[in-house]
Amino acid sequence: MKILVLGSGAREHTIIQALRRDPDSHEILAAPGNAGIAADADIVALDPTNPRVVTDFARSSDIDLVIIGPEAPLVAGVANRLRSAGIPVFGPDSDAAALEGSKAFAKDVMASAGVPTGKAWSVETSEELLLALDQSEGPYVVKADGLASGKGVLVTEDRQAAIEHAEFYLQHGPVLVEEFLAGPEVSLFFLSDGTRVMPLAPAQDYKRAYDNNEGPNTGGMGAYSPLPWLPKDFVADIQRTVAEPAVAELASRGMPFVGLLYCGLILTDDGVKVIEFNARFGDPETQVVLARLTSPLAPLLLAAAQGDLTAVAPPKFSKNVAITVVLASEGYPENPRTGREIDGLDALASNKQVRIAHAGTGFDGTQLLATGGRVLSVVSTGKDFEQARERAYAALEKISLEGSYYRRDIAQGVSP
Repeated sequence: MKILVLGSGAREHTIIQALRRDPDSHEILAAPGNAGIAADADIVALDPTNPRVVTDFARSSDIDLVIIGPEAPLVAGVANRLRSAGIPVFGPDSDAAALEGSKAFAKDVMASAGVPTGKAWSVETSEELLLALDQSEGPYVVKADGLASGKGVLVTEDRQAAIEHAEFYLQHGPVLVEEFLAGPEVSLFFLSDGTRVMPLAPAQDYKRAYDNNEGPNTGGMGAYSPLPWLPKDFVADIQRTVAEPAVAELASRGMPFVGLLYCGLILTDDGVKVIEFNARFGDPETQVVLARLTSPLAPLLLAAAQGDLTAVAPPKFSKNVAITVVLASEGYPENPRTGREIDGLDALASNKQVRIAHAGTGFDGTQLLATGGRVLSVVSTGKDFEQARERAYAALEKISLEGSYYRRDIAQGVSP
């Protein structure tokens, strides 16, 4: 197949690496890509959020499948235009992508579909905000309603901090005050063809910047899969109680969801509840989920894009453990320092148990440079958590980037 992947992060690099492992050879193009993606795909200079530009290119280049990685092109309606032109696209139309683009919309869908979730209050003014905080028992959970690259969420005991966070995002639109939910979190992806869903393997990510879940929220600092502590029927139960009702509700509203439904879940004392939905592969969970995938990826995504998941067998996953650790620039997430040189990746090129997924990287012609906050993900596999962790952290020690940091507790203490 000739496949166009939209995006420039570690998620998109991981998708491309997985496509490269398919038994069938694919011609893979990426826009805009990054320095690492350029080694695995042909880079195309186009704006991935411009529906007309993307569609014109896909049509003129005889693209067989477009895979939309990040949320911004989805919300911008890139999938709408591609689909209208008859080009298979893995990613929902903008109305269905509002499941991620608006947390208030997602809560409304969950309520209508009977999906278990926490209480929430949508506010648009300072007065409404104070009333909502009064109804919250604390800690306070404040979320920007729209897209915020994983940084629009604050969980705090400090009421004044909650107010200041909310006031900042109220300048841009509504804000949600949500019930605080306690328990271990799980990320579970479902492929959806608009009516049916098909689960991938569960993963757990680490959102806080520093060890012991300290520091500000980020786009994600690491992840692992599988989750040996989950109940046996967990995936089937979530498919029945969360994914299928949500997809059915969207279909009933005339906005079928075709693409990747990300279910952010939490296991509370009152049962499993949904924290959030996303409309695309999660980052960094994609790195570990696809590292364990043993069946071809392209046929799965094409079947979903063409509206018929019954045409393919369910995905298969290795019993091996996979973990990923994100290397971040100094100052991330508030004020990342960029433009610094990255060294040491050549020493890892021959290591078959470790892959590097590039995120914020660029090439100045002679030197690899950090161009973003999350620079790259080190992805390792092993027979158990101890071996996978050992491989990942040994690889990180060989990478040099001035001022960079990473969490040292990813998958620490997880029992087989």
